[in-house]
Amino acid sequence: MLDQVFSYMDLTRLFHELIAWLPNLFAATLIFSGLLFLHRLASRPVKLLLDQIGLDRAFAALLMSLFRAAILISATVMAAGQLGFNVGAAMAGIGVAGLTIGFAAKDSLSNVIAGFLIVWDKPFVSGDWITMAGESGCVSEITMRTTRIRTRENTYVVIPNQTVINEILVNHSKNGSTRLNVSIGIAYKENIPAAREVLLRAVATVGGISPQPPPDVVVESLGDSSVNLHVRVWVEDAENAQVLEPIVLEACKLALDEAGIEIPFPHLQFFLDSVDDGVWKKLRGALAPQSDIH
Repeated sequence: MLDQVFSYMDLTRLFHELIAWLPNLFAATLIFSGLLFLHRLASRPVKLLLDQIGLDRAFAALLMSLFRAAILISATVMAAGQLGFNVGAAMAGIGVAGLTIGFAAKDSLSNVIAGFLIVWDKPFVSGDWITMAGESGCVSEITMRTTRIRTRENTYVVIPNQTVINEILVNHSKNGSTRLNVSIGIAYKENIPAAREVLLRAVATVGGISPQPPPDVVVESLGDSSVNLHVRVWVEDAENAQVLEPIVLEACKLALDEAGIEIPFPHLQFFLDSVDDGVWKKLRGALAPQSDIH
């Protein structure tokens, strides 16, 4: 009988506590739902703002994910506070854990900070052709931690963002068209203007060469055995630059061969202006057949 009475009293107390707790539950639910609703309203304007800034697509998607995570965390913390949880102690514990993880993952954090610097400074965007860290290719994706490029061999190269901001980087697509310099040598006895005319006719037949600025041929240097020329052509798309280089070189070689203009190989020439008679006598004596010695 007493057990039933105590049980009834416990149920009554529990019911009253539940009734007293319902406003807090309602407030927590309202706060959580309200923040999620505000996130849904703000997502589209924030996405449009990121697009207008010109952020990389992958990076913009990542920022949207971080924005959603921040809203969810804030909603959860505020709702938990309404339900009577000790949010301050929990946040302090999370802060200590975050500090410990930060020290353990300092390299990753450095790459994340570098990722923000890349997006802010914009040395390149997705689709640009770049050369850095010994690799050349098209930027396919920029993430919080790495930059990923696709090479001409269709390989996938992942470069840490910290390496990207600390090394020299060449962006072949930044200014639109790019100039291609092809070196070729002719013999010293050949006529440079005639060779220039032949080479310009040759590159005019190569597809993919931009007519403006027009191609030109200049003397690059006077080598040991050749006059070294630079055939300079402009390419509208940096993606085609390395593909066109061997094509232009082959067209120049064939055109020079057809015109009879010599492309010399490395060699040395000796010129004797005068030789003393005594030297010739000694040389004849050294080359004369020796008599047999008995």
